[in-house]
Amino acid sequence: MPEESFTRYELKHQAAFITLDSPKTRNALAPAMVSELIAHLRNAHADDAVRAIVLTGSGSAFCAGADLRGRGSMGDATPSGGNPFVEVLKLIRDGDKPVIAAVNGAAFGGGVGLVAAADIAIAVSTASFSFSEVRLGVIPAMISVVVLPKLGELQTMRLFLTAERFKAPEALGYGLLHRVVEADQLEQAVLAEVQAIAAGGPNAIREAKALVRNVAKLSEDAAYAYAEEKIAKLFASEEAAEGITAFVEKRAPRWVKP
Repeated sequence: MPEESFTRYELKHQAAFITLDSPKTRNALAPAMVSELIAHLRNAHADDAVRAIVLTGSGSAFCAGADLRGRGSMGDATPSGGNPFVEVLKLIRDGDKPVIAAVNGAAFGGGVGLVAAADIAIAVSTASFSFSEVRLGVIPAMISVVVLPKLGELQTMRLFLTAERFKAPEALGYGLLHRVVEADQLEQAVLAEVQAIAAGGPNAIREAKALVRNVAKLSEDAAYAYAEEKIAKLFASEEAAEGITAFVEKRAPRWVKP
């Protein structure tokens, strides 16, 4: 018998669609699912044909968080001794390709962490969210690293302490989401983001994502120095030459597929 899979990976519309596919467990982050996520994210970041990565869920939930049947385990330790879910968050947040969270339903605990780590997040209006860890006697430790920059200390503190469940419109107001749409509009909204990303130069998109992630960590002077170095290199690149020439000639650059 073929080995059971907990995720699906599909290339379409210049994007890698990674679907958490264990609806019976509400896509809980079992060790096998985390391992598959790591493999899929690595493959997508390494594939030149992929311009964006879309992360979504099957069934009624996006992701219920840690698999409690495994006492919250999210996989075997990495060779360095770390938790593999940290690698998932890093591959989403710090990987070269933009990651879009297409939140099709409820996201709790680590599931909210996936949303917070993503570069763009769109949810259906009926989606609900909760940092539910304290109700289980634990804390949202690893995901705090990606949640705090999005929600800030004010909102994060209250939501971590109360484990309050909140809906998509509130998540939008907190800064966790970029858009809230009706369920039948989610796919089209995500594809619009993919198309917009694919219109940019591949190297420019990679550097733009890195710019946002890195400048926030630097002092003002270091940030300006970093920006000056990057813009000088990019203006001297073949990609920029093609983009500027295409603009002057009023045509699409070579990286835009017809």
